[in-house]
Amino acid sequence: MLPQEIIRRKRDGHTLDAADITAFINAMSSGSITEGQVAAFAMAIFFNGMKRDESVALTLAMRDSGDILDWSDLPGPAVDKHSTGGVGDNVSLILAPIVAACGAYVPMISGRGLGHTGGTLDKMDAIPGYRSQPDNALFRKVVHEVGCAIIGQTANLAPADKRFYSIRDVTATVESIPLITASILSKKLSAGLNALVLDVKSGNGAFMTRNRDAVSLAENIVAVAAGAGLTTTAVLTDMNEPLALAAGNAVEVRNAVDFLTGDRRDTRLETVTLALAAEMLVSAKLAPNHRAATDKAREALGSGKAAEIFGRMVAGLGGPTDFITRSRHHLAVAPITHEVKAPQAGYVAAVDTRAVGVAVVTLGGGRIRPQDPIDHAVGITALQPIGARMEEGEPIALVHARTDADAAAAAKAIQAAYGFSERKPRTIAPVLRRVGP
Repeated sequence: MLPQEIIRRKRDGHTLDAADITAFINAMSSGSITEGQVAAFAMAIFFNGMKRDESVALTLAMRDSGDILDWSDLPGPAVDKHSTGGVGDNVSLILAPIVAACGAYVPMISGRGLGHTGGTLDKMDAIPGYRSQPDNALFRKVVHEVGCAIIGQTANLAPADKRFYSIRDVTATVESIPLITASILSKKLSAGLNALVLDVKSGNGAFMTRNRDAVSLAENIVAVAAGAGLTTTAVLTDMNEPLALAAGNAVEVRNAVDFLTGDRRDTRLETVTLALAAEMLVSAKLAPNHRAATDKAREALGSGKAAEIFGRMVAGLGGPTDFITRSRHHLAVAPITHEVKAPQAGYVAAVDTRAVGVAVVTLGGGRIRPQDPIDHAVGITALQPIGARMEEGEPIALVHARTDADAAAAAKAIQAAYGFSERKPRTIAPVLRRVGP
């Protein structure tokens, strides 16, 4: 196998056969080809795309670069959800215990923050003692005993994706649909799932800002997953404003606990979470239709069973045993809280959601470089949604920061991110459409 010949064929727009794709990924995994060759391969795919069979071959080769988990000993179906990334998107923390409370098993392998979007793993790391990257034995134990476990990708699950992604991240090839598809599905296939549901974000806070691009991504992932033998559906959701009314790490965990216990449930967050829960339960054949599945998910929430499962998961992975009842005691709190005041009266008409996410990163709640540490305490809460009526000087958000300078800079960015109108705007439904069989 000559890697430069494979690169040349894809560069010139030819279709690669499965054997060549597998050989290239194997060589990438073993380190026998250079970063320059991997980057050239990624750029050739970026510009010329891949046909469905090529994408399937790439996905399977990346899956087979490491371990493949087997959940056949579970007494119920193994199902997971993946989000393409958003701001204030703490759905996973709520969704996994809801679906587990309904009889499914959720071995959720999540990622860290990317760019302006938050990462589920960073949020879980805000919980003291929580082991977000346990060994396989502990992971399996918690899934079996509790019903769900939210962890990070281990070294032996789809390791080819780790190298490939790190090179894509610094060569401007992240936004390729075939490469995004292979990256997502290789990890999910290695997790040994029976079914997968995608939350594909669209809007100014998503990586896919245009709805048509989000639809293309969803359709491609669903088709490639089918070719790889994994039952997959997708739900397109709106990211033209933060999903929860909090953005950060500890603040989003606190928001999720409030949601699970019923202390507070943000409307858009509830709509998206229940839609994804219903999709997961139908895909797992635990409900005959979406209406019955939604009722089942609501019951899991209302009974307190989902909250109980979340608390058991946290304890099982090393966190506090009383986390659900004393989350505010355990989660870090930033020393400075700063009100962001509305610069004028009117209705909130628009939110630059990406700017909100960037503000969290600049506070220290995200990474500028991969090796940067995360400050779990900082973030933004009480974010006013589109349609809220404000008077001049009323708070549109609260910034939680380490220093006065950080708080002032974030407040200025949040003020600039909000647009106002004299008329109440038309709100966008948070669930846009479904893609799949």
